[in-house]
Amino acid sequence: MTNFEMRRTMMVDTQVRPSDVTKFPIIEAMLSVAREDFVPSAQREAAYMGENIDLGQGRVVLEPRTLAKMLDALDIGNDELVLDVGASYGYSSAVIARMAEAVVAVEEDEDMATEAQEALMEAGADNVALHTGPLAEGAEQHGPYDVVIIQGGIARVPDALIDQIKEGGRIACLFMDGALGEVRIGYKIDGRMSWRNAFNAGAPVLPGFEAHSQFQL
Repeated sequence: MTNFEMRRTMMVDTQVRPSDVTKFPIIEAMLSVAREDFVPSAQREAAYMGENIDLGQGRVVLEPRTLAKMLDALDIGNDELVLDVGASYGYSSAVIARMAEAVVAVEEDEDMATEAQEALMEAGADNVALHTGPLAEGAEQHGPYDVVIIQGGIARVPDALIDQIKEGGRIACLFMDGALGEVRIGYKIDGRMSWRNAFNAGAPVLPGFEAHSQFQL
């Protein structure tokens, strides 16, 4: 077992399982996907730390616990289409790809998207389609989606993303209020969103998801 494989096992045993995440598909995916291959090369050594990995400009790779608990709450089925918003270097998409039928990964940073494409190909995640464009706009042409997940903090959910959720579908969002955040799961019922609180977490608010941006021209 390589050094990184040992760290991956330790990540699951010390960060994921103790957070009451026990679903086999999530555990299997997080044990299988090489997280170190989906971060900038300078941060490979930090890939398995129990904290968000800072990518600059308000972007992070969410800490393993947060991602795992989001996936646990979403309970993704192997026949479902997932929209992964803010995929950065593709780690979350690679994990979700092992549970879902297909994943559409949205990334607006072209350099990150290029590296994500390469990393996903090398990981054999051939059921992930990468879409380059504004995160807050999603990828309408590939939807609607059974599940939407946002990889970072938000102050509000853009209407464009709500519109792309199938009736009966769901979304996981990390709502930030100052330094405190709470992941909520939204269910689309009769065209309206019904929210339930899932757990506390934290991450910077993604560009385009700030509270005031809806008032900008």
